[in-house]
Amino acid sequence: MKMVEAMQKAINYMEEHLLDPLTIEEIALQAHLSPFHFQRIFMILTDVSVMEYIRRRRLTLAAHELIRTDTKIIDLSYRYGYETPEAFSKAFRRQHGVTPSEVRKGLGKIQAYNRITIQVQLKGAEPMNYQIVKRDAFQVVGVKREFPCDTETKGIPQFWGEAHQNGTIDRLSRLVKGQIEGLLGVTCNYRSEKNTIDYFIAVEHEGDVPAGLSTLQIPAAKWAVFETHGPVEKAFPQTWKKIYSEWIPSNEYQPAELPAIEAYLDPDVNHPHAKNQIWLAIK
Repeated sequence: MKMVEAMQKAINYMEEHLLDPLTIEEIALQAHLSPFHFQRIFMILTDVSVMEYIRRRRLTLAAHELIRTDTKIIDLSYRYGYETPEAFSKAFRRQHGVTPSEVRKGLGKIQAYNRITIQVQLKGAEPMNYQIVKRDAFQVVGVKREFPCDTETKGIPQFWGEAHQNGTIDRLSRLVKGQIEGLLGVTCNYRSEKNTIDYFIAVEHEGDVPAGLSTLQIPAAKWAVFETHGPVEKAFPQTWKKIYSEWIPSNEYQPAELPAIEAYLDPDVNHPHAKNQIWLAIK
C-alpha cells in the first residue's frame, strides 16, 4: 500500500501547487521515487502524462474561473502559467473546443478533468502468473533511441517497425545468448535535464558487442517476472497496470531503480494466445 499512498501524496502536492511552477523532480520527491519511475507509474495508472494532467487541471480551473468571476482573460492567462493571452486561448480551445471569450459569453460546453484519486484494486479474481528470480549482472546488446519521458510510447512502435524493415531484428535474433530467449524492449537511462529516456530494442548476449550495436549492463538484482497472455499491444499495458494497481499494493515489494524489460518470447507476439514476459526489478 505504501506506493499507492506515495503516489496519492504526490498528486495532492500537484493539486495544492497547480498555480506554481512545477518540476517533475519536486513532484516525484513527494512519492520518494525517481522522476523516471514516478512518471512511468503515473502514466501506467492514469493513461496520461504528469505534465498533461497538470495542463488539463489548470485549464479546467481556468474555465471555472471564467464562468464564476469577471477576471480579465489576460490576467487568467498569466495566472495559469501562459506567457501570452494568445497561447492561453490556443491551449484553452484545444481542450474545451471553445475560446475563453465564448465561455464567458455562455457559449459552448467546457471539458472538465477532475482531480485524480488513486484507488487500489485488489480483485483477486484473475490470477497473475509470476515468479521471483535472482540474477547476476547480465548484458543486453541492440539499438537504442532517445524519447521524451512523458510521451515515450508514441514513437516506440515506429522504432520497432524501422528495426524490422532494416534487418536489425533478424540480426539481433541471431545473437540471443542468455537466460531470456527473445527480443527485449528495455527502458533506461533517465536524463533529468531533458526529461528523456533511452529505449533499447535488444537481446541478452554474452561476449563481445558486435559492431554497430550499443550495449547496456544490467546489474545483479531480484526480478518479478510476469507472464502476459495475448497480443502484446494490449497484454503489456494491461499487465503493467495490474502490476502497479494490484500486485505491488498487495505485496511487500517496491520497484527498484533499474531498467524495465519487456520480453518478446512468442514467435507471433500478436497471436491471441501469445505468451510473453515483463521483467520488473524489485527491492
